[in-house]
Amino acid sequence: MTERNYSGFCPIRNILARIGDKWSMLVLCAVHANDGIRFGDLYRSIPDISQKMLTSTLRTLECEGYLARKVYPEAPPRVEYSLTPLGRTLIPHIDGLVGWALSHRTEIEAARQKDPDPKN
Repeated sequence: MTERNYSGFCPIRNILARIGDKWSMLVLCAVHANDGIRFGDLYRSIPDISQKMLTSTLRTLECEGYLARKVYPEAPPRVEYSLTPLGRTLIPHIDGLVGWALSHRTEIEAARQKDPDPKN
């Protein structure tokens, strides 16, 4: 295994923080499931996200190169989001993490029951 240094400046930490925030993976998965999805449909597909947070997350993911935004010259304007080639390479890794979480959910929930307040 390659030795990794996680102290000080770490560009990998920045990348992981961006895709590992509260909403990014959910947005990426929703766009993957519905390639060419419009904002309203995306908003309805993710419970609990605010319009402001969805807009911010979409902008960040687009800026980072994971999503493409296509504006159609119509009245009213239609905007669709899709994964870029870079975004598509991330999906199998997200799927792996989701699969791991599903496989170990019972163990994780049992551990949480022992100490429901992780601040202790």
